[in-house]
Amino acid sequence: MHAEAFAPYTPLNVLKPVGERIWIVDGPEIRFGVLGFHFPFPTRMTVVQLNDGGVWLHSPTEPTEDLARAVRDLGPVRWLVAPNTIHYWWIPAWKSRFPDAELFGPPGLESSAKRPLPSYTTLRDSPPPDWDGEIGQTLIRGDVLTEADFFHQASRTLILTDLIENFEPARTRKPWLRLMLRWSGAADPDGKAPIDMQLSFVRQRRQLREVVRRMIDWAPERIILAHGRWYDRNGTEELKRAFRWVLQPAPYSSA
Repeated sequence: MHAEAFAPYTPLNVLKPVGERIWIVDGPEIRFGVLGFHFPFPTRMTVVQLNDGGVWLHSPTEPTEDLARAVRDLGPVRWLVAPNTIHYWWIPAWKSRFPDAELFGPPGLESSAKRPLPSYTTLRDSPPPDWDGEIGQTLIRGDVLTEADFFHQASRTLILTDLIENFEPARTRKPWLRLMLRWSGAADPDGKAPIDMQLSFVRQRRQLREVVRRMIDWAPERIILAHGRWYDRNGTEELKRAFRWVLQPAPYSSA
């Protein structure tokens, strides 16, 4: 067992209200392998109850019996969303508990996933009829990461996954990891996409800028992130700050 690299956002595996009919669940730390190295990440799921009572799970974290029971108590779980080509691991475990739920995932997940997944509906640049009118949706395809992002209209909450990461140095227990997070640009209070992810969108910079402008037009009051401190206020301003690297013209390009 590895010692935790981050102080956890306790309590874990419980529903925490964010706004009207929207909750987060802080899950346990995981380790994600890149080029033979395994980096630690705190995890977070978002739960939304739609107007008809159906429950929508975004980036599901590891389920426990108590957590699954609490989610079930909200209403029928109808949608399980893997929002990008990295956040999908616990989808099968939730599907086994809620077999009637429909699965959604990004384009390309079927070829990049490192475990077998049930069949799913592909996320697009606009929401499916299931949640259209309640949750806005947009999609950005990158060379490394393809991610769908969402906007819960009733609570004015933007739901991102990896396009902003905001790790708190004060909660980071290992000095080398604090240095790496600061170097990458993913450290609070100036969290954003880490530099390697920014570089992976060089060819899609114009498209990403259009997606970010759409999210700014939604005027979110808060932004939920999968990793690190999320923004419970000043959402639109945080969005402009975190994406200044793409909103400003690149010095090496006319894009």
